[in-house]
Amino acid sequence: MNHFFASPFCGSVCQVHFSAIKDVDFVFSSALATRELQGEPTQMTTFKDALDSEAENPIARRGATVQLDWPAKLSAAAASATHLTDTETALFMSESIDGLNLGAHFLERLSSDERGQVLAAGRAVFAQQGEMVFSQGEYHDGIFIINRGQVRVYYTAPSGREITLAYWTAGHFIGGPEISGVGVHMWSGVAVEDCEIIALSRRTLQKLLLQMPSFALALIDGLIAKGKCYSSMAQMLGTRSVIERLAQYLLNLAELYGTADGNTVLIARKVTHDQIAAMVGSTRQWVTMMMKRFQTKYIISIEGNIIRINRLDQLKKILFKD
Repeated sequence: MNHFFASPFCGSVCQVHFSAIKDVDFVFSSALATRELQGEPTQMTTFKDALDSEAENPIARRGATVQLDWPAKLSAAAASATHLTDTETALFMSESIDGLNLGAHFLERLSSDERGQVLAAGRAVFAQQGEMVFSQGEYHDGIFIINRGQVRVYYTAPSGREITLAYWTAGHFIGGPEISGVGVHMWSGVAVEDCEIIALSRRTLQKLLLQMPSFALALIDGLIAKGKCYSSMAQMLGTRSVIERLAQYLLNLAELYGTADGNTVLIARKVTHDQIAAMVGSTRQWVTMMMKRFQTKYIISIEGNIIRINRLDQLKKILFKD
């Protein structure tokens, strides 16, 4: 993806879709179907039932081992049934969009057979839009690999205010930073659209890490990507004012989802003031006030469900002022 500041749209007008609904409305939906292993169809497990059935998973039983020499037919079926797609990129507060989706590729270190074995060792579960994948303060029992859909990960302060850490998409794992199953979740994850997720329990993870060194290295790659993500967010929160974070967020949306339409750039993503506030670390009231101020200065204009960025140069000026 070309960098926005070097694109032919730098002097153009940008449009961002805006919706009054509270929840994110993403453009595409997930088509979830049955998966077949060894020729037998297995219906998708609902998320709330999945983690209660570890005893039924032979890999998770005490003393069991992960079979790294499974038949090629099983590995191929598992890999095919859990093919990870890159239809959307992750999104978190960052100075640029470079590296936003780096963590989605952490399993690429593995061979196709190894990927099939890792994914088949987990449990395919289905989380409906709005359903919690994991909750802050809950007992930690493994990680989750997103196969389809998007999950918003956020932290809730004692005051009740939330800050969005990231929107994670297909290929990313969530549920960290803990991976050994000790302690509790530090934040929460909620499905913002119907999701297909591979749950790897604590016991399954431990066995895979011991028996498959390449998977251990792949997981380290994923943790490095996560560390960079949260370091980027911390840098933005610590070194950028909230108005600068708002300007950067609008520019990132334009770069990620912008489609040229004459002298405009259309953003195929709907956002609300609540969502913007949670991302930039502010309140909805402040975001509403600033959006009105941007309109007064003709930096943006709101037309129905569309936010039109009229002065892209003014957003950049906010970021790059002396």
